[in-house]
Amino acid sequence: MKTQIEEAREGTITPQMASVAAAERIEADDLRQSIADGEAVIMTRGMSSLGIGRGLRTKVNVNLGTSTAIIRPEDEVRKARIAESVGADTITDLSAGGDIPAIRRAIFSATTLPITTVPIYQTAAEIGIDRMTADGILATIQRQAEEGISSVVIHAVEPETIDAALDGKRVMGIVSKGGSITAAYMLTREAENPFLEHFDEILSILKEHDIVLSLGNTMRSGCIHDEMDEAQKREMRMNSQLAACAMENGVQTIIEGLGGHVRADRIPRYIQRYREASPAPLFVAGPLPTDIAVGYDHIAGCVGASIASGAGADYLCYLTPAEHLGLPTPEQVREGLIAFRIAAHIGDTIKYGLDDADLTLARSRSRLDREGQIAHAIDPETAQDLIPPSGPCTMCGDFCAVAMMERLKKENR
Repeated sequence: MKTQIEEAREGTITPQMASVAAAERIEADDLRQSIADGEAVIMTRGMSSLGIGRGLRTKVNVNLGTSTAIIRPEDEVRKARIAESVGADTITDLSAGGDIPAIRRAIFSATTLPITTVPIYQTAAEIGIDRMTADGILATIQRQAEEGISSVVIHAVEPETIDAALDGKRVMGIVSKGGSITAAYMLTREAENPFLEHFDEILSILKEHDIVLSLGNTMRSGCIHDEMDEAQKREMRMNSQLAACAMENGVQTIIEGLGGHVRADRIPRYIQRYREASPAPLFVAGPLPTDIAVGYDHIAGCVGASIASGAGADYLCYLTPAEHLGLPTPEQVREGLIAFRIAAHIGDTIKYGLDDADLTLARSRSRLDREGQIAHAIDPETAQDLIPPSGPCTMCGDFCAVAMMERLKKENR
């Protein structure tokens, strides 16, 4: 079986490409060319296909999954259902506690969205960092591929990159969980990075199942005072090289970059650096443009993500109010997802121009059509809940600007 990128390079428009092109309202051959060039990927799950990349709508990912501290599979299933019902594009299962394969089966049963995994989480949880082996990590990747996942994350850091991050110049060191597990494996065993050591074998597994490779962002900044340093630059160069290699070998690839904490004025400049380094779709976690929004990081993240998307990021990983504090509740997952769907939409208005949905809602508002406003809101449920049970809007009461001007316009005709 040929992968999407192989088909695209041969000039074939696959059913998946046709489906994504129709959903995105673009020409199928333009999408095919973007996939052939590595500028876009298609994640598939069953009969569903999702496009991510340049010229496509900015997509939003929801992280969920158990931790070693809280293992409530029913909550994770509920989060998955909420994610799909509220408009997530993808789900990443980060489960690191309990019966992880059973939890993922339950998540699969609860949603039709593409599922991404970080195999080193499961390997560390089941075996332990001290007992992990490269063979064990590869075995986890193989098992997860056979489960039907759509994308897999690896962290391709080198010893020199780790040294650069831990040289004492950063306020925060390595803040990526998957990256820190990978680094700990390397440091405690004085071993090579298993993902780099066995990169060809990993590509073979992913190619067999046409799974999208996501090159993780180990070296992202943990606070806005940590600027792009040598560690980030080394990782950016390495991920760009690996992306080129993967695509050459028929594996669709995404690069995770820029995420974490980035001061707002630096976001567009850093996005441009990633764009110049690789054509691969850019996946951004956040970024958070301030460190003091604890408890409201989904709001701060919405600001940073809007800037990042507008500057060219293709794919956003949401944040919740619980970021830095604890495992999010199902309701916090909903809040974070809505915030980042807003961010993606704002970014798309910057990249592609004004959206018809905004105009449609504005016209409803101009007619004082509450039902129309609710119908076209990004979160109709909350909008409905905020409407007073009877009477005019309680914000303006008798002094509604729209109603007043409409009345005067009629009187002066």
